[in-house]
Amino acid sequence: MSDSTFARLSRDEAIARIKRGVDSLVVCHVRPDADALGSALAVCLLLRAMDCRALCACGDEVPERLRFLVGDMQESILAENLPADFAPAQIITVDTASPSQMGDLYEKYRGAVTLMIDHHGKGTPYADGWVRPDAAATGEMIYDLACAMVDRGIIPALPDGIERLLYAAISSDTGCFRYSNVTPETHRCAAEILELSHRNGSFDPADVNHRLFEVKSPKLLLAEKLAFDRLHLFADGRIGIVDFPFSVKSAHGLSDEHLETLVDIPRGMEGVQVAAAIRQPSDEPVFRVSMRSSCHVDVSAVCATFGGGGHVRAAGCSLRVPTMEDAVNAVAEAILRAMGE
Repeated sequence: MSDSTFARLSRDEAIARIKRGVDSLVVCHVRPDADALGSALAVCLLLRAMDCRALCACGDEVPERLRFLVGDMQESILAENLPADFAPAQIITVDTASPSQMGDLYEKYRGAVTLMIDHHGKGTPYADGWVRPDAAATGEMIYDLACAMVDRGIIPALPDGIERLLYAAISSDTGCFRYSNVTPETHRCAAEILELSHRNGSFDPADVNHRLFEVKSPKLLLAEKLAFDRLHLFADGRIGIVDFPFSVKSAHGLSDEHLETLVDIPRGMEGVQVAAAIRQPSDEPVFRVSMRSSCHVDVSAVCATFGGGGHVRAAGCSLRVPTMEDAVNAVAEAILRAMGE
């Protein structure tokens, strides 16, 4: 991730950019997952500890399954629901590697982002940022940031509730510590958070993981059932792509949050090395892609060709093409090229 227009900051330089006592907005990517949401809320808590009026904003509302993380911190994270008198003097983005991941909020806040904090290896910089591709999750970075702020006396202590948010963020982006992005530092970070929790009883990690990985709504299960019939295989079964048009989504009364696990359908199939889920959020010819790799293929590089980004093994992008068939073919062809075929 490099662009001479924007500065690459160290952790300490990022801390120096954060202002005290001002209205502050924390923005995360559309379709927020637990890393994006947990990290954004954790940064809000840090800013509030610095006497800031801090709120989160996103192009999409909190998914129902992640509402437990928000609690009473904020009723809505949609930008249009921010208070009329809220005038942010600083805007910090988290877990958002490219402008496209901000959705419509990019145009709203374009040029106003004061700091981006992210852990993705590839993307399109849009502000000065602290970027650590070696971090398994943005939550891992925020924990490091928070501890440094305490050590320097910028805040007196870790804010109440931050441990649960950061544990959820890290656990989510590592697949409950199963993915290849997990490092010894990831485990050390999680262990320190758990030690804090055990001392103050702030949260139950088993409950957090149960909510993140085991609880599925009836509509999410319906979406997965429908996805099995929309699985396309390419390259002798090494590429698996699920498509989910808007017509199917609307016919069954599903929303985007019910489609979050679609990529797991091809990803879990024997022989599939690169999996993708392509969904159409509305009747507009715009298609959102989630991609996963279990081989040498760098899906962040594949997604970058479409203006997206992410990690070597997990990435995403958006396509504007006439039909879903065009989207499937474009994604399949891009993966085939990455496979060298």
